[in-house]
Amino acid sequence: MNVEWSDRIKNLPPYLFAAIDAAKQAVQAKGMDIIDLGVGDPDLPTPGLIIERLSSAARDSKNHQYPSYIGMLSFREAVAKWYKRRFSVSIDPRRESLTLIGSKEGIGHVPLAFINPGDLVLVPDPGYPVYSVATTFAGGVVYTMPLKRPNGFFPDLEAIPADVCTRAKLMFLNYPNNPTTAVATREFFARVVEFASRHNIIVCHDNAYSEIYFDDRRPISFMEVDGAREVGVEFHSLSKTFNMTGWRIGSVVGNESVIAGLGKVKTNIDSGVFQAVQEAGITALEADDQIVADARAIYQERRNVLVPGLKSIGIDVYPTDATFYVWMDVPSSFTSASLASHLIEKAGIVATPGNGFGNAGEGYLRMTLCAPKERLAEAVDRIKTIGI
Repeated sequence: MNVEWSDRIKNLPPYLFAAIDAAKQAVQAKGMDIIDLGVGDPDLPTPGLIIERLSSAARDSKNHQYPSYIGMLSFREAVAKWYKRRFSVSIDPRRESLTLIGSKEGIGHVPLAFINPGDLVLVPDPGYPVYSVATTFAGGVVYTMPLKRPNGFFPDLEAIPADVCTRAKLMFLNYPNNPTTAVATREFFARVVEFASRHNIIVCHDNAYSEIYFDDRRPISFMEVDGAREVGVEFHSLSKTFNMTGWRIGSVVGNESVIAGLGKVKTNIDSGVFQAVQEAGITALEADDQIVADARAIYQERRNVLVPGLKSIGIDVYPTDATFYVWMDVPSSFTSASLASHLIEKAGIVATPGNGFGNAGEGYLRMTLCAPKERLAEAVDRIKTIGI
């Protein structure tokens, strides 16, 4: 049988982290000890009270059938209460919230609800690769918004051409930002609301890292800004906040019409999140904030090892005020890809080349804080030994 992939699959670049995993396995096969600072996957365990809730809920036969497509109302109510407690934002759990199979699922599906072939989607560069892939799957055209260091890694909205603004239907944003670690200001979000309102653009804000911040500099929610609910939605995931990446549960809140459109897509292509996982998610969202603070303290301790260590050997690192990433300059003698290859082949250190997040990421490298501080210190020593 002659099996031919569709054009949308043929034209996709290799998924960034799958390619990194292949390179890691090749080096491991040679017997080298690997320090994996590539994929942003928390190495800290899911808190015990969440696991216990899953265990008991999984034994309840009422959870063994198809769940609601849009999520249990009790989970969406827990999301609304968390938003109220954390951001002082009121959410109607019935009309302004959906349960997601991880925020990646919602981000990947939202263009299907609103993008027709040829419509433009504004995508940050560098940025999470799924923004561009989801646009392509929906038949849309990606227009990249460069995130440059002199501008604080914010897009220059006024530099976007008028004809692009006319054709654009949707904009992806992500703050605290992966990969640059930049944190949005209230003033920037206000400019986004004004821009989106003026050009009738849906804003999809990815807020997966809101709870990983340092030195008490708490990031804000896009939903806190006046007018945000009129122009867009915000995605949040329990993955990073509660060390639940494998559990696949998140949410989206905001504009009722956008929520309804995404809900219609989900109703037709998935069957919702296992109810026992949603019950565990309720426990997470209702838990004492100390469990998140404890994890945050560990990441801050790690940051305080890796960032000064890299600086001590001459590497320029962007200030890491949030996320569990470190975004660093690549020395002029390397490209992003060649430095990543140098580190894994010579030192057994897995890092992510900045250009894997988009062309504007060339000249940068991303490392994660998802490893014990002793391993981070060892990584610095290894880099010092091999030289860059």
